Amino acid sequence: MNLKVTALLAASLLPLGAAAIDFGSPKNPDRQVTAHGSVQVDGLVPEDEGSTHYKEKLLGDAYANIGLFSKFVDAGLRVEYLEHPLPAFYSSPGFKGWGVGNFYATGKYKGFQLTAGDIYEQFGTGMILRTYEDRALGIDNAIRGGRLRIDALKGFHFTFLGGVQRRYWDWTTRSRVYGLDAEWELQEHIKPLSAHDIVWTLGASWVSKRERYSHHSDSIMTPLPVNGQYQFLNLPQRVNAFDVRTHFYKGNVDVLAEFALKHPDPSADNNYTFGRGTALLLSATYSKRGLSAQLQAKRSEDMSFRSRRTMTDITSFINYLPPFAYQHTYALASMYPYATQYAPGEWAFQGNFAYAIKRRTKLRLNLSYIRGIKREGEWMKTDDSMYGKDAVKTSFFGTGPLYYQDFNLQADHKFTRRFSMNAMYMFQRYNKTAIEGEGGTINAHIAVLEAKGKCSDVVTLRGELQYLATKQDKGDWLYGMLEVSVLPYVMVSASDQWNIDNKDHYYMFTVTGNYRNNRLMLGYGRTREGFNCSGGVCRFMPATRGFQLSYNYNF
Repeated sequence: MNLKVTALLAASLLPLGAAAIDFGSPKNPDRQVTAHGSVQVDGLVPEDEGSTHYKEKLLGDAYANIGLFSKFVDAGLRVEYLEHPLPAFYSSPGFKGWGVGNFYATGKYKGFQLTAGDIYEQFGTGMILRTYEDRALGIDNAIRGGRLRIDALKGFHFTFLGGVQRRYWDWTTRSRVYGLDAEWELQEHIKPLSAHDIVWTLGASWVSKRERYSHHSDSIMTPLPVNGQYQFLNLPQRVNAFDVRTHFYKGNVDVLAEFALKHPDPSADNNYTFGRGTALLLSATYSKRGLSAQLQAKRSEDMSFRSRRTMTDITSFINYLPPFAYQHTYALASMYPYATQYAPGEWAFQGNFAYAIKRRTKLRLNLSYIRGIKREGEWMKTDDSMYGKDAVKTSFFGTGPLYYQDFNLQADHKFTRRFSMNAMYMFQRYNKTAIEGEGGTINAHIAVLEAKGKCSDVVTLRGELQYLATKQDKGDWLYGMLEVSVLPYVMVSASDQWNIDNKDHYYMFTVTGNYRNNRLMLGYGRTREGFNCSGGVCRFMPATRGFQLSYNYNF
């Protein structure tokens, strides 16, 4: 057997001997060590789909991680086997590989935590720093280095970190990231706030990227093609970003305000222009029994912040901007998902409202409206003449072209203890040219009807019927799904997504089994090409066909 596969299987099977592992004496908690971990394997036996042909008979991604936790020390690692990745990552340069993708060790003592290894961290809402893992999108932008957290002072929290950022199997030493975050809980020091049950936090962050280049005439330079010739631009070796925020919470009211500023950072995203990046976020929420409302607004301009300025994919972002677009789970409602436009920027507004009627009926309304920012002169110049120049001036309150609009109304009604239905109507406008590069603006009407029923205490039926109507793109779609569950062990489902105009079917049949901490899914079918998005971050997924397998184990 291949040595790489053997190593992965050894790591994967390590936890299977027990649901949980405890070491040390239970009589002395200071010496007790607990082990937790998981195994995930996603596989596909591919069949030719259109012009796509795979040489491999089996494609798949596999992960196995284990962590040891104690009172004073935590440690863990993750083994990844991605030598024959799934189609979504098959052609991504650098994604293939195997080995230890993540490891860390943390020491803890009286409000101090010191971590060495791979770090996941977020400052505020992430507008200047967010490192995380999302396997469905192939993202793991952890920082390999060190982090110190200090919670020893009452009401104060500090975080210091620094290191190099991961991009697939590469941790470049040419670019380094450093950060500092501080938060102050005012109610811990101001008695009138605590007396009235008010939680009020002030926070501030600083993040710096240092990206080195070869020297030319004692300056940091990089060659860029301009009108068919090469010239050298004097690029900043260090780029700083700052963030300030306040978060107020009392009873039914929750208010958040955050502002971020980034120094000039010429990159492939902004056509190598020199302009400051800014982002302003406001969010207010009110909730009580049977009623909730949330209003949000965000303005961002040139906030693409990457550890490598020449990259344009989703893997090298240091920061994260929330999309302020509803995250749909229904198949047709999520056909045209919105991806946050870091450059040149956007104005985004969102409202979420929910109201319950006599416990049996719940109404939910969502409004999302996102436009570009208004720029003087041409909206967006992409030719070489902009290289090395100041950014185009903008109007703070001015708006540019429409990027995305979503109006959806949902109604849940519980008819009896065993039967309920959910209905949704949605109107969507999607600027495919601005988001994907071409395709014009798509106007779509989407209707969804979902029904759930319990035949007994263990047998449950669920069905979905969806319709999408549009005169643009590929025309109208119809989707149907039926799911039968025998709780808690087996679930069987069959679905078909039919492009009515093109007479094209994307069918899927799956069987899922659960036993203790194990979950196994087997399926066969076709998936259409399109974008898979999570939180405004999107990756293109090619059309696929074949047998699917997914296995998960947690202990």
